Amino acid sequence: AGADAAFDPSDPLFEQKVKEYVGLKGVDRVFEAVGATKPIQSALSIVRKGGSITLIGNVSPTIELPLQKVVTREISLYGSCAISGEYEMVLDMMAKKKINVLQLVSVEAPLSEGKRWFDTLYNKTEDLLKVVLIP
Repeated sequence: AGADAAFDPSDPLFEQKVKEYVGLKGVDRVFEAVGATKPIQSALSIVRKGGSITLIGNVSPTIELPLQKVVTREISLYGSCAISGEYEMVLDMMAKKKINVLQLVSVEAPLSEGKRWFDTLYNKTEDLLKVVLIP
């Protein structure tokens, strides 16, 4: 298990780079961990016809979903809100450097600034992926 490649979704050439890497048909499966319109639409643009997207993030209570694209391309959407024992495997993969999670961190800040960063993430006043608060 693991990823063979990782791509920065904020890169303007994100979709092109993914399709160059995997082929023009797109990827088999996408795990979307933000839960906002733009990342979900990006996921829809890179998944192949008949592929699947697992929605993990839920930062936005509602999103814009191009339903026609989902239906005509026969894309399966799955919601996930619980764990199934995968934490141990993921932690092991992180320890063995098979997953580079550092590229996902936008900001490291002291815990005392937590409210400010939660507000910033919630209000989307900055383009952030993940904020790590350090005690």
